[in-house]
Amino acid sequence: QVQLVESGGGLVQPGGSLRLSCAASGSFFSISVMRWYRQAPGKGRELVASITSGGTISCIESVKGRFTISRDNVKNTVYLQMNSLKPEDTAVYYCNVKSRLYRMRPDEYDYWGQGTQVTVSS
Repeated sequence: QVQLVESGGGLVQPGGSLRLSCAASGSFFSISVMRWYRQAPGKGRELVASITSGGTISCIESVKGRFTISRDNVKNTVYLQMNSLKPEDTAVYYCNVKSRLYRMRPDEYDYWGQGTQVTVSS
């Protein structure tokens, strides 16, 4: 099993920055993909950015040039550096990982963090 603990959310003014962290712990063999999703009030959950174990990154168009996803494979932690924040970035941000629990079994499972609130407002 994998436990995810997120931190770094808060209230910030437009144009400000925040850095989200998500640390994975528990009993598992490996983590392949690490992702950040967000869910704004009244909207569905959307994928913001993802990073593979090899470092391949993708993100949605609306955050390109402002958000940077990174990971520390030793600490099993994924980060989301958010700069030039806008009011429309306000949402609950969720960490998601795809993990392989056992070396001898290729099955992967999805795990979610509890979410951290990001509010961008003056």
